Amino acid sequence: MCQELSVSLIVDAMSSFGALELNVRALGIDTVVASSNKCLERAPGVGFAIIREAMLRNCAAHAPSLSLDLCYQSRGFAHNNKWRFTPPTHVLAALHQALIEHESEGGVAGRGAHYRQNMDFMLEGMRKLGFRPLLPGSLQAPIIMTLHMPTDPAFNFDLFYNRLAALGFVIYPGKLTLANSFRIGCIGRLGEAEMSGALAAISATLSEMSVNLTHAEESRAA
Repeated sequence: MCQELSVSLIVDAMSSFGALELNVRALGIDTVVASSNKCLERAPGVGFAIIREAMLRNCAAHAPSLSLDLCYQSRGFAHNNKWRFTPPTHVLAALHQALIEHESEGGVAGRGAHYRQNMDFMLEGMRKLGFRPLLPGSLQAPIIMTLHMPTDPAFNFDLFYNRLAALGFVIYPGKLTLANSFRIGCIGRLGEAEMSGALAAISATLSEMSVNLTHAEESRAA
């Protein structure tokens, strides 16, 4: 559609870059933006854009911001290989190491498979506890899972969130959809041990709150 309308396609890959395949040429993407954290598993502090050279040249003198003028910065790199402003050197050093580790894990395919294992394990455990996923399996990416909020009146999300945090497991504090739901991330330097710990904490919290998901969902289905 973008090609038909002759408009640029800019993809925000903040939560997927490094774990989900993105074929820039096949999709006709002009720009991809991401950062040093999320699926690259390092400290936030560096944002970057991968831009078609022709598009970048056409953006010359159009930036409304001095510090975020990517065209000017690109020319600076080409001229003297330096940042226009003081860079966060510690974050860059960490990102360099992150890219080495990313490659050693098998690149995008390896990192994505790792997260898929996390998500499959966590989703199966949440289903056993009585939670229902918002999306069908064919649409569920291995980054963040979204689950329906329990219908049991005893369930209070704020209390649920705070009790999990007190046990050392922090989930997303809110929803992004119109559906009454909540989200759990599956990315990062986590594995089956951490996911098992999270499921145990969720189970214990539900018991403390006297939430009966099986009964609530059976009533909902009826």
